[in-house]
Amino acid sequence: MASAAIFSSLRRQRSPTLEAFLAPVDLTDVGLLQTLTALSSELISAYSGKRLPFYQRKNCKSLLRKIQVFSVLLECLLENNKNRSRGSSDLPFTAFLCFKELYLLLYRSKILLDYCSHSSKLWLLLQNHSISGHFHDLNQEISTLLDVFPLKDLKNLPEDVREQVELLKKQARKSQLFVDKHDEMLRLKMFSFLNEFENGGVPDYAQLYSFFVEKLGISNPRSCRVEIEFLEEQIVNHEGDIEPTSSVLNGFVALMRYCRFLLFGFEEDDMGLRLGKHKKLKRGLISKEIAETFISVPKDFCCPISLDLMRDPVIVATGQTYDRASISRWMEEGHCTCPKTGQLLDHTRLVPNRALRNLIMHWCAARKIPYDPLESGDPCIECFPSASPSRAALEANKATAALLIKQLENGTQIAKTIAAREIRLLAKTGKENRAYIAEAGAIPHLKNLLSSPDAVAQENSVTAMLNLSIFDKNKGRIIDEVGCLALIVGVLRFGHTTEARENAAATLFSLSAVHDYKRQIAKEDGAVEALAGLLREGSPRGKKDAVTALFNLSTHTDNCARMIECGAVTALVGALGSEGVAEEAAGALALIVRQQVGATAVGNEETAVAGLIAMMRCGTPRGKENAVAALLELCRGGGAAATERVLKAPSLASLLQTLLFTGTKRARRKAASLARVFQRCEHASVHYSGFGVGYAFSGNSAASRDSTFPSDVSVSMSISVPVL
Repeated sequence: MASAAIFSSLRRQRSPTLEAFLAPVDLTDVGLLQTLTALSSELISAYSGKRLPFYQRKNCKSLLRKIQVFSVLLECLLENNKNRSRGSSDLPFTAFLCFKELYLLLYRSKILLDYCSHSSKLWLLLQNHSISGHFHDLNQEISTLLDVFPLKDLKNLPEDVREQVELLKKQARKSQLFVDKHDEMLRLKMFSFLNEFENGGVPDYAQLYSFFVEKLGISNPRSCRVEIEFLEEQIVNHEGDIEPTSSVLNGFVALMRYCRFLLFGFEEDDMGLRLGKHKKLKRGLISKEIAETFISVPKDFCCPISLDLMRDPVIVATGQTYDRASISRWMEEGHCTCPKTGQLLDHTRLVPNRALRNLIMHWCAARKIPYDPLESGDPCIECFPSASPSRAALEANKATAALLIKQLENGTQIAKTIAAREIRLLAKTGKENRAYIAEAGAIPHLKNLLSSPDAVAQENSVTAMLNLSIFDKNKGRIIDEVGCLALIVGVLRFGHTTEARENAAATLFSLSAVHDYKRQIAKEDGAVEALAGLLREGSPRGKKDAVTALFNLSTHTDNCARMIECGAVTALVGALGSEGVAEEAAGALALIVRQQVGATAVGNEETAVAGLIAMMRCGTPRGKENAVAALLELCRGGGAAATERVLKAPSLASLLQTLLFTGTKRARRKAASLARVFQRCEHASVHYSGFGVGYAFSGNSAASRDSTFPSDVSVSMSISVPVL
């Protein structure tokens, strides 16, 4: 019977207490009776009268009546044992074992009753059959317990108590599964509303009001919010083996959200329109997808050209893989070589890399990172299985979005703030949600709230923009909306709250994923300056937002001069010593120093070389790779003074040697090339005179494959180069 304790752990907000699985082992007869009496009395008093759960009332009453009979029996036995001499007991050993089992049964009853009391009304209706089954399981356990209970061996037991136990035993044997017909009708009515959305219709207002307000007692915005949050929690904790499925639950969340605004308008629902409450809640509401954007992406999943996560990986003639958009742009610019290897392309045909694409999708799904693959003419691409929302959820969310956008257009200030918050929440997940919210015209109205004097309205609107921008087509809608980019930059510079400024930076990062928008963002007055300021003085999350946005902007060659002029280079150099952003800062600098003007600017920064050397010593593998690449480009384009500064850096030789053996493939190649650069400097022989001479790079070494230098140049350094 103890195995039945597992049932309550399936859909519970908290883990079960230890008492639900283990019977007490160190109690005497009297101690056990006292514990059981207290526990049964607690259950009876906690759920007497009007304290019963809203649903499963008959099953709860039936279970409590059985517990009452046990309570009477326990009180009589306890009284009899107290009247006997100390240390003696007339409780048979078999009865003692049965009472230990009763201890477990009472605790499982308590868990089930608590669960029914604290769950949402919609969830209880959805689980009507399952929860009824749990009550029936408890009845079966009671029957089994009473079958083996030695009632005849108990002495001095009042006859009326004995008769009650006997009657309970007979009733328990006859008990059958009971599913309340009224609850079941309500459950079916709920599904009928969902089916109406599924079929393209919209449920009638009067029917929704009658059902949710009059029958379920969901009578205000706050109770709607409680129902929504409870269902969303079940979706998050869903293990895949529980009914209903996540797509069905998403449908009911969408239905409840629609009813919240249709039935109760745009009243405040205590969710936190005041700034203090809103700040406390904010971290839970900010799009998880955006936060996960800053996860370290495996290098093989990034395009070698854009350094972004590949959406549509394709293979070129040399066998290298690139993102379709990046390599197509490369070819359109007139290049006929492979960007990574420098080899001449035999043809320009792009072959979809489906295996890599599926790996990327699995990786994103495991980390709950949104992955909206670009449309492709390849029919096989759409065969990849993915969880998609039901049509009912989509239609209900569309109906809700229409109500919200109407309020954004014509509502009061409070209504607009609530509408912006709800659009923000709707846009958290699913490209479908993001697509139709933008298509319905939300962006122009959200834009107007970006300049709102209300801090919460501004924060909700900029975060809604952030969430909407995850969908690629919405990036264009935001950029094309007149004045929208300038207002986002305005929030970044002068936002009322730290969260608003950070989310504005994250929005620029999201928008800058499109190559054509990087230059436009950098040219926007105050954008780069504000990002640089946030990188210098922001919170850890703000610095992360800023450095990733600056990294994206640095991938466009036309932005180099602008970033130097606006102080971004100085901020990036300073960030080399900041944990959490140093890797991206080194990556951005490695891109900037590829241009002569960028190399000169970085070379003029006093702490640049020291910061990059420190990154080579203590950074992540990718950070070390970025650092040695930046130093190599600095030597090539930064002039003699910069090269000498790099050359005289302490411990550089040992760091290069370590990288040559333990670094990534690219890091080893860059380290070998940097060693070759030193040999071309007139000071190399002086600085490295103590390292020994006579070693030359072999023809198949990393350095010999770097196209910058001819393969017949020998290097008289004792740094050995491994074969790649």
